[in-house]
Amino acid sequence: MPADHAEELSPAARRLYAYAVERHAFDAAEATEALGVRAAAAITELAAAHLLQRAPGGGPDRWSAVAPRAAAARALAPLAQLVRETHDEMDRMRGRLEALVPAYEAGSAHRDLSGSGRLELVTDLGAVRGLIAELVAACERELLTSQPGGGRPLESLEESIGRDESLLARGVRMRTLYQHTARYSRPTAAYVERVTALGAQVRTLGDGLMRMLVFDGHTGLMGVPDRSGAALVVREPNVVHFMAAAFERSWLGAEPFPTTVSPEAARSISDELRQTIVRLLSEGLEDKVIARRLGMSERTCQRHIAEIMRAVGAKSRFQAGYLLAPAPPAPPASADAAERGAAD
Repeated sequence: MPADHAEELSPAARRLYAYAVERHAFDAAEATEALGVRAAAAITELAAAHLLQRAPGGGPDRWSAVAPRAAAARALAPLAQLVRETHDEMDRMRGRLEALVPAYEAGSAHRDLSGSGRLELVTDLGAVRGLIAELVAACERELLTSQPGGGRPLESLEESIGRDESLLARGVRMRTLYQHTARYSRPTAAYVERVTALGAQVRTLGDGLMRMLVFDGHTGLMGVPDRSGAALVVREPNVVHFMAAAFERSWLGAEPFPTTVSPEAARSISDELRQTIVRLLSEGLEDKVIARRLGMSERTCQRHIAEIMRAVGAKSRFQAGYLLAPAPPAPPASADAAERGAAD
């Protein structure tokens, strides 16, 4: 019988089994006399484990040993039968569901021709996660992901790491865009180190990212403004193409995500962030809007704004925006003025 079952036998049962295998048959009285202990409980235990059986032609009180492999076969027979029945039920269920494939494919073809179903709003976070897992499992060539908002939550990283590693192990290409502020998130940096070791490419950008995923260039997921956890599923080829093209434009201007940030790189990124803040300030955006666009906390954003205001000598955000606004280009000279200048 299986080793784990044998290890569960009591010492008395083990002694009795060793006694039993040395003889053709025995009864409880003989075993008790030979072992010096009452054998009835041990006989019951061994019989329940299929290691003892009634001795053929020896009467109801005569017992003989059963080989462990034979005992295992007897013990496992009900489980083997259950496994066979489970497999049969699985085959029947698979057949019932696959019988619906023609109807599904015909309906999908009709839906695609009519244009319905090419945009689908999914508002339940659990449904969105399930859909992402399904699309990742079916992805064959490339996954593009754009994740604004700075460092990603640890829960999201733990949920996606196994899924992404499996994707990369299948040879699927994966490119990801974050914002510069994600570089200062240790969990995000650790995640990036793991996936880049498997071939993923990760870059960062200051601003201008849209939250989206594109699977094999034919299915896209977009974040929904002001609806956390919701997603717009896009199957319209022209819209998916636009999403992929927007990603490529951002990718060209992005910088590789280093797993360690040197002091020089940190200063460079900080300078770029400040330049972006200056641009957004000059557009008249509020602190919380700028913070959200750059993937940082509002307090950190306000600290940067205060430093910028001190640097330009501004006493208010309005004044800072005015001082930092780019000068309008000079109007082009008229033809007459150009001719006079040429004559002079």
